[in-house]
Amino acid sequence: MVTILGIESSCDDTSAAVIRDGVILSNVIAGQAVHERYGGVVPELASRAHQQNIIPVVHDALKQAGVSKEELSAVAFTRGPGLLGSLLVGTSFAKGFSSALNIPMIEVNHLQAHVLAHFIKEDESDTDQPSFPFLCLLVSGGNSQIILVKSYSEMEIIGQTIDDAAGEAFDKCAKVMGLGYPGGPVVDRLAKLGDPDRFTFSKPNIAGYDYSFSGLKTSFLYFLRDELKNDSDFIENNKNDLCASLQKTIVNILMNKLYHASKDLKIKEVAVAGGVSANSALRSAFEDYSRRYGWIIHIPKFAYTTDNAAMVAITGYHKYLDKQFCGPEVVPYARVSI
Repeated sequence: MVTILGIESSCDDTSAAVIRDGVILSNVIAGQAVHERYGGVVPELASRAHQQNIIPVVHDALKQAGVSKEELSAVAFTRGPGLLGSLLVGTSFAKGFSSALNIPMIEVNHLQAHVLAHFIKEDESDTDQPSFPFLCLLVSGGNSQIILVKSYSEMEIIGQTIDDAAGEAFDKCAKVMGLGYPGGPVVDRLAKLGDPDRFTFSKPNIAGYDYSFSGLKTSFLYFLRDELKNDSDFIENNKNDLCASLQKTIVNILMNKLYHASKDLKIKEVAVAGGVSANSALRSAFEDYSRRYGWIIHIPKFAYTTDNAAMVAITGYHKYLDKQFCGPEVVPYARVSI
């Protein structure tokens, strides 16, 4: 019996989860509302909030799981990428926790954890996990990547953004429209009330499977600038249609590259992960492509789309089985590939 405590603190969510033999027992997340007034995450405030949250969050995760500290086999933690101050809190706690209980530490790559979230089991009879190899579209505020997943530990990025990520495009365009932070969920909500074919925005022409969203962001900004000259209330009067058209454009860009990767590599098992995987239009697109092209799709539960410790714990579980432990000398890293 292998019981893993996972700790996630890469950005502004403090999370702890317990997984036993691949089955989720608890997943506790504490957000940080303090950043809303600044329109984005403030690193110093984030790290301070992690310091306040991490002990209560770990306590709650163990309590909800019905697991004592002494029953833990190892502690897994996000080493990076992320905000260095935030990562330091989680890493330091994991070191102290590991030392006090004399259990192994397992470092986890945050991006790999998003991919492996698909292997979290809700109960022992849960068999809805991808088969290797499969493609995973990882989309978030900081990443837009197409990943060829060959095994739990072997992953290859075959396409990625050369500038802005999809989630960043959502948030920045939302900010221009005065929709607040984070803007992605607001765009998704308003888009359901709008016409996705009302406006047309430029799509990048990038070779291979790579993405680019900076041109779309600029096109959107200039479009609004020109329209506001003629109608100062243009955004307010067309907010729903703007959101729907923007969302359709971003989703089409994402799916077009993914479709070509699937076709070229002859892989029909396809997953999506990361914060943007909560977007309703992207989820609908996956279901549509499944019907049209025979894809076997894997869409994560909403609880596993944003940053969470369950994905860290399941990654730690599979690394534990391979005895991939680390020592107390490890330090977090702000930037790293998958």
